[in-house]
Amino acid sequence: MARNSSWAERMHTANPALFARNAKGQAPHVLWIGCSDSRVGEFCIDLLPGSVFVHRNIANLMPYGDLSSLSVVQFAVDTLKVRHIVVCGHYDCGGAAAALGNKSLGVLDHWLKHLRDVRAQHKDELAAIQDPKARLNRLVELNVVAQVHHVRRMAPVVEALKQGRIAVYGMVYDVSSGHIKPIEVPHDDNEMDYLVYSNDEDFEH
Repeated sequence: MARNSSWAERMHTANPALFARNAKGQAPHVLWIGCSDSRVGEFCIDLLPGSVFVHRNIANLMPYGDLSSLSVVQFAVDTLKVRHIVVCGHYDCGGAAAALGNKSLGVLDHWLKHLRDVRAQHKDELAAIQDPKARLNRLVELNVVAQVHHVRRMAPVVEALKQGRIAVYGMVYDVSSGHIKPIEVPHDDNEMDYLVYSNDEDFEH
């Protein structure tokens, strides 16, 4: 409570209109999709409260059937009208490390199956990396690419992309330096296979 009071006072002193503005509603420009790891978060882009809509889970996964992720994306895109979606993984990710192994972890195994799909898809590339840390960090990057593709295949995002009102980025946060770096996301060769149309919309194969 003491730390909160001190923080609120500092924020109000630096930005007198901030809390009054936020009390009227939110209008963030960014949806941040990140990992639940305590060392990482949207704080690394140094924006004020009210600037970033946030969704975090273990290993920053965006599974197709996860209602929480889908709800966050739909609300952010359709209601809040965010202009940027950032999928940010981080090096030294415990979820990625667990997915590289085969130890049973109980309920967590069901969640990490999505990350093991990424591992299986790139098993030859990962197996060729001798250094365990480098292998882990490469899986982190490959997972970011996979999750960016997942996000871009979601119906609200597909529509927003068609309208040119949103962009989706992949990034990785380095816990050892505090810096983030962009991840090059190659074209999704399967993108067209995920397009769906409303019943009243004409389309050709």
